[in-house]
Amino acid sequence: MKSETLKYYSTNLKSPEVTFQEALLRGLAPDGGLYMPVSFPLITFEELESFSDKNYYEIAFIVLNKIIGKEINKQDLLNLCLDAYNFDVPLEKVCYRKYIMRLDQGPTASFKDFAARMMSRLMQYYLALNNQHLTILTATSGDTGSAVANAFYGLKNINVIILFPDNEVTFMQRKQMTTLQNNIKVIAIDGKFDDCQRLVKKAFLDPSLSHINLSSANSINIGRLLPQSVYYFYAWSRLSERVDDKAVFSVPSGNFGNLMGGLIARKMGLPVKQFIISTNENDEVPEFLRTGNYKSISPSKNCISSAMNVGHPSNLARVVALYGGMMDETGIIIKAPDLNRMHEDLFAVSVTDEKTRLTIAEIYKQYNILIEPHGAIAWQGINEYFRFYKNYNSEKQLCISLETAHPAKFPEEIRQIINVDPILPPSLIGLAEKTESYFSLENDYERFKALILKYY
Repeated sequence: MKSETLKYYSTNLKSPEVTFQEALLRGLAPDGGLYMPVSFPLITFEELESFSDKNYYEIAFIVLNKIIGKEINKQDLLNLCLDAYNFDVPLEKVCYRKYIMRLDQGPTASFKDFAARMMSRLMQYYLALNNQHLTILTATSGDTGSAVANAFYGLKNINVIILFPDNEVTFMQRKQMTTLQNNIKVIAIDGKFDDCQRLVKKAFLDPSLSHINLSSANSINIGRLLPQSVYYFYAWSRLSERVDDKAVFSVPSGNFGNLMGGLIARKMGLPVKQFIISTNENDEVPEFLRTGNYKSISPSKNCISSAMNVGHPSNLARVVALYGGMMDETGIIIKAPDLNRMHEDLFAVSVTDEKTRLTIAEIYKQYNILIEPHGAIAWQGINEYFRFYKNYNSEKQLCISLETAHPAKFPEEIRQIINVDPILPPSLIGLAEKTESYFSLENDYERFKALILKYY
């Protein structure tokens, strides 16, 4: 297997190209842009065919080795993959060739485990080589914080600060972040997720913090996106009937890191017919694809699919770049992307809270399958897709809907909708009784900066 050194560029096009290690440890480019691969190595047909006989960690090794290349020893990378991916990835058949990929079996019962565990191990690997230290700043709308806290907990070369919007994460999501402590500090911000994200980005670009080695574990970090491409390959390898069997993936989308992982997989050769962008009532991206005009939603709408309450997705800049355009970090489109190509590859829907609840009830009643709000939006995306494309054979088309969090993270909502108490996964048992420790801050950058300086 040939490995080459790949370079990464900033979507703002004002910073020099860097290696994967530099992009991973920096998080955000100096010009405020997001790092993207200059090119995408291809997974060959032979490799795709071989995936059906491989474990998840083996597929992860092949995909990541292709795109990281010579920057890490192959055996070390294989060991990191084996250590990171020690849990199941169930593919649950619903009907015909329609499946739910349950990405909720990891240590924090969220799809974020796939990215955070691999990214933390890669960061620790590079930092330990030269005994360097790093402080991670991460904003979360729900599951990112708990996955990052768990993945980085106890790592001796890394400290973590997590910001979340007070009153907009569930009880379980908050407890998963605030009960670890040690090298993990958590801050409740009196604001929205977009406010948390702005505080983090401002800190990265603040010269007065330049003496602190800062990076991000959000999906603004390319190290978060690359591991997310793997589960698309895995699902396809288990469900496809032939090497050119193109799948439709329905992706619940908030900050659009999950979708970018899928788009990266497609660029690397994964057979994909289309991606369904399934959003909640924060419909800025469906509206952008419909009209060609982008307008962020501020403040973002507070929906029951809390991890998707994002009024301006950071990763949209990457999506725009992938289609030949340019968008700055504020959402201004400097160069328009190729909307015709985007329409060929992407189908976008917006799902209301009312419809989300109805979908949870309907799939439970019809198939005895329990899903949570984010997964319900993805499943409804498939329903809307075939309502629009009436000429498509919905029984023969391979469709994979992503379930991104365990229903037990939303017990009150599930109980209210179908009168069922979700069974707790091992990672959530006993969590409610654990002691929390976190800070509460106003939505004020100077106060946030003072806290960083106090501790680091």
